[in-house]
Amino acid sequence: MREITVGKNEAGQRLDKMLAKYLNQAPKSFLYKMMRKKNITLNGKKAQGNEMLVGGDVVCLYLAEETIEKFSGLVSVKRTAPLSILYEDDHVLLVNKPAGILSQKADRNEESMVERVIGHCLKTGRLTEEELRLFRPSVCNRLDRNTSGILAAGISLPGLQEMTKLFRQRNVHKYYYCVVAGKIRGKKRIKGFLTKDGRTNRVSVSQNPISEESQAIETEYEPISQGEGITLMRVLLITGRSHQIRAHLQWEGCPIIGDTKYGNPAVNQIFREKYGVKSQLLHAGDLVFPQLTGILVPLSGRRITAPFPEEFVRVMEGEGLRV
Repeated sequence: MREITVGKNEAGQRLDKMLAKYLNQAPKSFLYKMMRKKNITLNGKKAQGNEMLVGGDVVCLYLAEETIEKFSGLVSVKRTAPLSILYEDDHVLLVNKPAGILSQKADRNEESMVERVIGHCLKTGRLTEEELRLFRPSVCNRLDRNTSGILAAGISLPGLQEMTKLFRQRNVHKYYYCVVAGKIRGKKRIKGFLTKDGRTNRVSVSQNPISEESQAIETEYEPISQGEGITLMRVLLITGRSHQIRAHLQWEGCPIIGDTKYGNPAVNQIFREKYGVKSQLLHAGDLVFPQLTGILVPLSGRRITAPFPEEFVRVMEGEGLRV
């Protein structure tokens, strides 16, 4: 028999959802059968599966250990590279993501920032291997592989839920910094429609929608500093679509330097040879939070800033760009 006491990361969800995480290889029919036969109980009583769990509830699995392990499907988490932590509390973690790593992995064999966050939680004791059966931290916003900057993660279930909702409702101001080809003068807010081609993983921007899949986008940018034929810009992301900043600035005629997908190949080559630029010079530098309540109140009204990566700094210093 195994006894599970419901904590903060399990409360607020249905019993059957929790069981599906704990015994993630078990068919749903098996879980419901075990509840009907009282081989799985909630607080010592027969359960239906639709009960909403609260802290302190006790779920008992009257199953052989071999059966539990068979249906657990545990995936070991390797100790991973350290994080550049900008903010941390019991519920959320804000980190400075380096370029070159995915926010969330697309391939099971590839490491992403999620694995690094989980590794940090294990190392610091915020989570145990056993607790990972029922809850896995995850990121609440996403950055392209070769974009650096602030990534927010929920390291408790309430933290993940509240931070994800905050981003979904667009209540967080997200400021990016980028170096673009061309001299840009004056602050500007631009609109358009973005259409994604799933075959090439590229997007295109148009003044009007070109298909039912076209999504409205809005981007605001302002020049901060200028060099010889280049501009350092601060970008406020109004909507958050895939590749939005990169494609929208290309559409405006000021592609981001180092961007192999939407940039200018000739300009990219110059900066690759001069400064060793290997990825787009796009950095999620600031998150500005609104007034908040509840578990996110420690972030209420705060601005979190991520230092520029070395590659970005080399270009700024070499080209005389200043923030």
